[in-house]
Amino acid sequence: MDGARAIADPVRREILELLHATPLSAGSIAEHFAISRPAVSKHLRVLMECHVVEATVVGRQRIYALRTEPLAEVATYLTRLLSPAVPHQLDALATEVARTRRERRAAERAPTPATRKKESA
Repeated sequence: MDGARAIADPVRREILELLHATPLSAGSIAEHFAISRPAVSKHLRVLMECHVVEATVVGRQRIYALRTEPLAEVATYLTRLLSPAVPHQLDALATEVARTRRERRAAERAPTPATRKKESA
């Protein structure tokens, strides 16, 4: 889950918030931080590796833009994790009830020793 790695650092989260508003160059992104430009570039490289940011070359600049697909995966995971666990337990119960019904029907259809004797006679 690359999106989780992308949002693990506060600087990367802030970069993502900047890019959520609009695509930006590396220099424009670096202006928002008190850290060095190489440090910002390192964070951008991590975000590129996580596929949450894509870069487009425009002249001599690289314009970075947000990609939301990996973050949607994280959101889906968190939504599932934050929802009550009861439905999953009920799913397991429903599966068990269906299995028991299937086994009973199969047992009712299976020939008993008495029916086997009648059929052979």
